[in-house]
Amino acid sequence: MGRKKTVQKKVQPYEIGELDQYLFGQGTHYEIYKKLGAHKVTIKGKEGVYFAVWAPNARRVAVIGDFNDWDFEANYMERHDPVGIYTCFVPGAKEGDLYKFCIETAQAKRIFKADPFANYAELRPGTASRITDIDHFKWSDREWMTSRENWDNRVNPMSIYEVHMGSWMRHPGREDEGFYTYREFAKEIVKYVKQMGYTHVELMGIAEHPFDGSWGYQVTGYYAPTSRYGTPEDFAYMINYLHKNKIGVILDWVPAHFPKDAHGLADFDGTPVYEYADPRKGEHPDWGTKIFDYGKPEVQNFLIANALFWIEHYHVDGLRVDAVASMLYLDYGKQDGQWVPNKNGGNQNLEAIMFFRHLNSVVLGRNHGAMMIAEESTAWPKVTGATEDEGLGFSLKWNMGWMHDFTEYMKLDPLFRKNAHYQMSFSMEYAYSENYILVLSHDEVVHLKCSMINKMPGVGFDKFANLKVGYAFMIGHPGKKLLFMGQDFAQLREWSEERELDWYLLAEKEHQQLQNFYRDLLHLYRKNKALYELDNDPDGFEWINKDDTFRSIFSFVRHSKDNKKNLLFVCNFTPVDRPDYRVGVPRRKQYKLILNSDDVQYGGSGEERPLVYKAVKQECDGRTYSFAYPLPGYGVAVFEF
Repeated sequence: MGRKKTVQKKVQPYEIGELDQYLFGQGTHYEIYKKLGAHKVTIKGKEGVYFAVWAPNARRVAVIGDFNDWDFEANYMERHDPVGIYTCFVPGAKEGDLYKFCIETAQAKRIFKADPFANYAELRPGTASRITDIDHFKWSDREWMTSRENWDNRVNPMSIYEVHMGSWMRHPGREDEGFYTYREFAKEIVKYVKQMGYTHVELMGIAEHPFDGSWGYQVTGYYAPTSRYGTPEDFAYMINYLHKNKIGVILDWVPAHFPKDAHGLADFDGTPVYEYADPRKGEHPDWGTKIFDYGKPEVQNFLIANALFWIEHYHVDGLRVDAVASMLYLDYGKQDGQWVPNKNGGNQNLEAIMFFRHLNSVVLGRNHGAMMIAEESTAWPKVTGATEDEGLGFSLKWNMGWMHDFTEYMKLDPLFRKNAHYQMSFSMEYAYSENYILVLSHDEVVHLKCSMINKMPGVGFDKFANLKVGYAFMIGHPGKKLLFMGQDFAQLREWSEERELDWYLLAEKEHQQLQNFYRDLLHLYRKNKALYELDNDPDGFEWINKDDTFRSIFSFVRHSKDNKKNLLFVCNFTPVDRPDYRVGVPRRKQYKLILNSDDVQYGGSGEERPLVYKAVKQECDGRTYSFAYPLPGYGVAVFEF
């Protein structure tokens, strides 16, 4: 008698098959979001939705929603082992319907969860997921996406405008919050960014989150752009529109932790599915949030596929990875007894390290020109180092050390700056250890830290003049740039997510003049290769005098690769005029004044100065050649040679 043939059921493109389960269980199903979640399909002529959810320790799972009057008994799901994915097809379920998963735990308790892979969510305070089709949108940004493949953050200019959409600008007098939609925001932000000269917009809080006050850093919908500002299609329109206007888009991304909200990922099937089971590893005591289990392949897969989802499906150009240090250190924010050492007895989270290497190698390997940016606040080595050289593989790292030293120095009364002179030059001692972004972010202008203008000492003119010289130093310093919204026109109040920026301040000349100055700094930055193409090469920077301590003056040169159109910066951090300030220079050439903070349009005196200065043979700053320049108090001068 012949053996029976095993007939293997053909898996449809939308279905979860054995290969899907295998790859997901290995942590390498990089497009799992196309299978898990809710997807519109037609089966045997019937239109409906195929639902799939990972709930490995559930007793059983049902999908409930508008399509079945939220009836627990109507649509139980079929379990697929070995990984514990539940699926079902619901004919008649349609776009726009709200739904949740009703999960019966091992203890026979019913819990109701939003879909971890949902692409759209009910507007808060509602917590349900919403069926949507995210494949409608017709992209027209091919030119940008093609050029991105050859884009290299190490040699291209990058000046980032960090924005919280809900509080950038609002419609006045509306009963709701007055939020701009994604489409409205796209039009207005493009106008502003083009005028100012930024290259990228970095958006805070885009993934769905229940609480406005978290600014989007406590996420419940990792695969859903927040419904506060419109639909997923509206979100795609915004990205597409910015790209067509040659503006890059970076999103904040939060793989470090997630909130305990009942409808979210916490104890998803009644057990710790997404988080570490041991609370000493799985909870942040300070933040009241859960920590992802980076050792679990399915959890790694959830996060890596999510990063790819934003970059590949929504054409996002980079992810700024929040709170990297909290992931790398097992004892981050914890006291003795609140954490568990690794197998070697140390405080490094070895699983998180491997996760980062896997994440960055896959995301950047598949998407040339995209960026992974680490917000890492310690001296962890090789954050932007190659993974094959035991690095973490990020493209760029926020320079938190520079930010701290810079803001502490700038807060000082000029009389005392001579005692802290080293704070402004110290960053050059480690400037080439990583690929850095110099950041003055939202974190520096909240929680009683003051806005940038109100960190400055003095009153009136002095505050604005201080900030101008500080911004010029930042633009001249090696590293990409990031500034939080409102700080480019000297927002007076601290930032709050509950109101729009104080745009009315631009009617006052001091604020307009500071905005003019920062705008011209940005255009100067983009126009001059000396300011960006050798950011990661010691040949790109040369101190002229970093030790003029008593007068609190710094002078330095930024070199271009071909050594043409180099720039000389002279920055005076005290209110004392230096009418015969002599600066040493590398060559006997003519030095053309291309930016002068004492110009009337920037709020300066408008005193006439020659535009060209000829270096003469007179020793100064250890150089054979020099020239004299009438440097005003809090003055900045930039020369081209």
